[in-house]
Parts: sequence; C-alpha cells; structure tokens
Amino acid sequence: MELLRKPVTVVWAVLMLATVASTWWLSKDVVSPVVGTVAIMVIAGFKVRLVMWHFMELRDAPVAWRCVQGAWVFLVTAMIAGIYLA
Repeated sequence: MELLRKPVTVVWAVLMLATVASTWWLSKDVVSPVVGTVAIMVIAGFKVRLVMWHFMELRDAPVAWRCVQGAWVFLVTAMIAGIYLA
C-alpha cells in the first residue's frame, strides 16, 4: 500500500483515467463529434501538463519556467482547438 501513497503513482493513475476517458468514453456517440474532439484535445493538454510537471520535474523549477510551461501548453492546446473549430 506504500506504493499508492507516492505522487508518481497517483499521477500515473490520473493519466490512465484520462486516457480511458478520451479513448473510450469520448470516442463513442456519447457527445457530438465536435465536443468530443475538443474535449480530447483539452484532456491531451492536461496530460502534457501532468507529464511535464511530475515526470520532467518542472514542479521544482523556478516560477518563470513553470509559467512559461503552463502558458505554452495552454496556447498550443487553444491554437489547435481553434484551428479545428474554424
């Protein structure tokens, strides 16, 4: 049970749940294709942020680097979603 208390394990579980949500639930006819596609892009951006934050250890980086990383993930996700919706 000690393994479940490690942040890396929790992050991995969240990444797996996000993958399941975007792969199986949103790819079905539960929502419209446009909503599903945009939601999958947002989930992918969230997953990128988690990987950069925890596995690339940006959580310990200076505040400026964390802000740049957060802005980059947000802007790239927004640009891709915007191009898709246009």
